[in-house]
Amino acid sequence: MTGAQPSAKPRRAPIGRRPGADPASTWVRRVDTPELPAKASIYTARLTIDVTPALRGRIKVVAFRRSLTAADMLRELLEREYPEDAV
Repeated sequence: MTGAQPSAKPRRAPIGRRPGADPASTWVRRVDTPELPAKASIYTARLTIDVTPALRGRIKVVAFRRSLTAADMLRELLEREYPEDAV
């Protein structure tokens, strides 16, 4: 039996330079801009409550009219109703 002998090493294509970062990625990842603390680092406890769909809708509408998120509005409400000195 005669067979072709496999070559010692397959040839590889040359790899060029790594492309530079596009301007959008560079702008997004800029280090010189100060980062604001994440809300998760400020508010670390999660509270789950059950409300009716109608109440949830009213909460979201009122928050939207006040240009707030529902979470921010409810945090303010809870702080007002349950201040730290009340403990």
